[in-house]
Amino acid sequence: MTGRGESRKSPVRGLQCPNAEKSVSLALQGGGAHGAFTWGVLDYLLEDGRLTIEAITGASAGSMNAVVLFEGWLEGGRDGAREQLRKFWKRVSLDGVLSPLQRSLFDRLLSYWSMNESSHLWFDAWSRVASPYDLNPLDINPLRDALNGLINFERVRACKDAKLFIAATNVWSGKIRIFTGPELTVDHVLASACLPMLFRAVEIDGEPYWDGGYTGNPALFPLFYETRSDDILLVQINPIERWSTPRSVQEIQNRLTEITFNANLLQQFRSVEFVTRLIDEGKLSTKDYKRVFMHRIHGGQDLDEFTAASRLSAQWSFFKELKDLGRNAARSWLAENYRSIGHKSTLDLRDAYT
Repeated sequence: MTGRGESRKSPVRGLQCPNAEKSVSLALQGGGAHGAFTWGVLDYLLEDGRLTIEAITGASAGSMNAVVLFEGWLEGGRDGAREQLRKFWKRVSLDGVLSPLQRSLFDRLLSYWSMNESSHLWFDAWSRVASPYDLNPLDINPLRDALNGLINFERVRACKDAKLFIAATNVWSGKIRIFTGPELTVDHVLASACLPMLFRAVEIDGEPYWDGGYTGNPALFPLFYETRSDDILLVQINPIERWSTPRSVQEIQNRLTEITFNANLLQQFRSVEFVTRLIDEGKLSTKDYKRVFMHRIHGGQDLDEFTAASRLSAQWSFFKELKDLGRNAARSWLAENYRSIGHKSTLDLRDAYT
């Protein structure tokens, strides 16, 4: 975590509310429908208004929340951002703007993944001989319509108030690719959220990309090198630990999905903890290395009780339930930890992740 960049004495630029007194960078996990929890967190942080958002890094649903927030902010400040997030989640729900044909097909695709074990087993068996190129021949993706209908990407690309970092996984190399705000199009965001068993790979500059959650959920390293704020606030929607042994095929698959989508994040946290410890021990200088204050908002047991399969639910009522969980979690976290921002970490990485 080297490279402190320009002087940190000047005010941090970002998405700033009139009553903002402190700045953070946000790290938004992906997790399909569970991204509505992040919607709730963002909604409350914007309503509270005491934090300037210098940058956002995200993958999958996290990248969508980030881009929608940016565009809404450019349209109408924090109120515009809150309204744009609401519109986005409404439009991608099955109760949104899908045509009857789109809704029927998309609902069937999601149901194969998210209903009972027998339907999950059926789809798992069928997916061994058929790909999204067979199962979804029309390449229906309601996210494309929702994003194109809501987001002015030309405006997002021109935004210089805050920074955006969107992660996707290069199918050919298996490596993470970070796309930044000035280059973003709808394809970059769709690539970041491309589940390979549901959607065709998204091609960008002739190369195919899948969901960014496989290689960075989310990627923290852009916030080490490209921002001046010391504080990183993770919005976590994937449980790290589950204190039960999965036994059914679906439970095993669900847990494998969670572990896969958390692996890179855990590795990044170990690196942060290692560098921070060396700085505290006087073995590294803060002139050359950035000391990061890590924070986390998560849904706790209420969110962890939802299975990984529910990440593919697209019901508006489910989105609203998750949003309420997110708002409550953000409210509780701010009440307990606001004073620590800028002074110390509120997430003990060594205890929680090592």
